[in-house]
Amino acid sequence: MSLDKDKVTAALGKEAAYGKDLDLNAFDDDDAVHAKTLGDLSNQGRAKLEKVGMELDESNRSATFVQVDNNATKLDIKPDTPLVLMNTGDAAKKYPELVKKYWWHAVAPDKDKYTAKTALEHENGYFIHLQKGVKISTPLQACVFMSHEHQLQRVHNVVILEDGAELNIISGCASDPNVDKGLHLGISEMYVGKNAKLTFTMIHSWGKEVSVRPRTAVIVDENGLYMSNYVCMEKAADVQMYPVTRLIGKGATSRLNSILIAPEGAHLDIGGEAILEVPGTKSEIITRSISTGGTIINRGRLTGLSEGVKAHLECNGLMLNDKGRIHAIPELDCQTGNSELSHEAAVGKVNQEEIEYLMARGLDEEEATATIVRGS
Repeated sequence: MSLDKDKVTAALGKEAAYGKDLDLNAFDDDDAVHAKTLGDLSNQGRAKLEKVGMELDESNRSATFVQVDNNATKLDIKPDTPLVLMNTGDAAKKYPELVKKYWWHAVAPDKDKYTAKTALEHENGYFIHLQKGVKISTPLQACVFMSHEHQLQRVHNVVILEDGAELNIISGCASDPNVDKGLHLGISEMYVGKNAKLTFTMIHSWGKEVSVRPRTAVIVDENGLYMSNYVCMEKAADVQMYPVTRLIGKGATSRLNSILIAPEGAHLDIGGEAILEVPGTKSEIITRSISTGGTIINRGRLTGLSEGVKAHLECNGLMLNDKGRIHAIPELDCQTGNSELSHEAAVGKVNQEEIEYLMARGLDEEEATATIVRGS
């Protein structure tokens, strides 16, 4: 796809529809190589990679991609594994026909300043392509790592599963323990073909003052399945994420599952939307959130554009003290008369009587609270 550079450049001044606006000029926007190999990372940095699901020995992974700051540092595919894995910029040069068909079709490059910045610079990120009927049971791991203080990290991922293909991606996003402040821009476009299945698990572990701006869109064709699992259990200064799935083929299904914990000082603006465009499509958006003093804004939207669609939205939150905030914003937009869209939202506190009951039976307060949380 050829970019209208004037239009995209104009979008650099376009703020997001909601959330804190960030000054891109406040961060270091460069392509300097801070780590040529994973061995150049600190021991603490490599431990952080393992914490977000990356296996450094790669024994149980079909392929590995690691981007450090704005450079692809590691790219390995196990022998005889029938997939294409490349840096997105290199793939754009090698496959111009795919660029025309897929690049910036799911996400508009002028959506906001974050997409515009990513589209106008040298492309980084991972390109994954599975041809028709290819099924890979061993997970592919793709990690994005920030090693440099005040880094502006740009990522544009493109994932294509042709008809009947299957893949499981484990995506870990993290920063070095010595990095306190930075900005991550992560644009992901995913295309799931007919009867294809993509499972995408993302684990975040950022620095305490790192701001995160993912922009993800998924298009699912007939009888395809997209399943997303998102986990954020540590403090991040400001995460704003709202993946959108378009179900364009009969029988297409999407499931978005999120587990969120917000310590004091964290701000998580997390949501998701499913657009059910044709009959027979289904979707679930399920979020479990806990505030231990931080703020969680949980947005969810189901849009039914056709008859015979079915979807459910569920947001359950638990407050562990009086310092935090959980704000659930469920939306249902039904534009036909014969569809089933439902939602359930609940936010509550741990019952002090239940804690005292468990403490009377030998548990300390922390153990009692954890037991109640696990059972909620």
